[in-house]
Amino acid sequence: MDYAVTFTLQSRNGKVGPIPVSTTTNKTCPSACPLKDSGCYAEASHLGMFWRALSETKPGKGFRYSGNIVMSFRWKDFCGEVNALPDGQLWRHNQAGDLPGKGNAIDAAALATLVAANVGKRGFTYTHKPMTPTNLALVRNANRQGFTINLSADDLLEADTLAETGLPVVVVLPDTVQGNEHVETPAGRRVVVCPATYREEVNCASCQLCQRRDRPVIVGFPAHGASHKKVSAIARGES
Repeated sequence: MDYAVTFTLQSRNGKVGPIPVSTTTNKTCPSACPLKDSGCYAEASHLGMFWRALSETKPGKGFRYSGNIVMSFRWKDFCGEVNALPDGQLWRHNQAGDLPGKGNAIDAAALATLVAANVGKRGFTYTHKPMTPTNLALVRNANRQGFTINLSADDLLEADTLAETGLPVVVVLPDTVQGNEHVETPAGRRVVVCPATYREEVNCASCQLCQRRDRPVIVGFPAHGASHKKVSAIARGES
């Protein structure tokens, strides 16, 4: 299976910072994600319009966005772009989208191609794919080979469950959580609020915490955007 992807060598997304960033068709998003069509930050604003246009485009074809024609990559060509990055380059996979694979499943061959392309680079991403035994094995192998995949939890209780895998975890927090607030999971794991969510001078390029697969903390993202109330309810376990 192929996937439409865009790849920008210098992101203009203020939260990401000036590093390479990709966007992948929404067809990769799992049905298991409670935020899908129900508050996902990537579905709103300009990013949402860009993502929808990409998702209606065949891999390797162009699409119109903001008066311009933007070219998408086929998956193998996108991986070639990643492979061509300088050694040691920090880059973020998916400002929107998930790991390759339709719905809840991960496409093992496509992920393996990306992981191989990332060798020597410092790529990182997030996934809402459910951690079935097969998916977990693929994600664990990717992290072992240097491509950091963060498991995305929808509340603090799930964060504890995912942390038991030993893999890096991020979690959605209610919009009432402040940047300097002390947050812990029910099991006592420390949650650090993403600095880019409350400090204007910080972004992925300068922080790099989510790229550290061996970090001792969970990274938390307070609900934001037009659907922050709905996402906050999910983060509190109310939905």
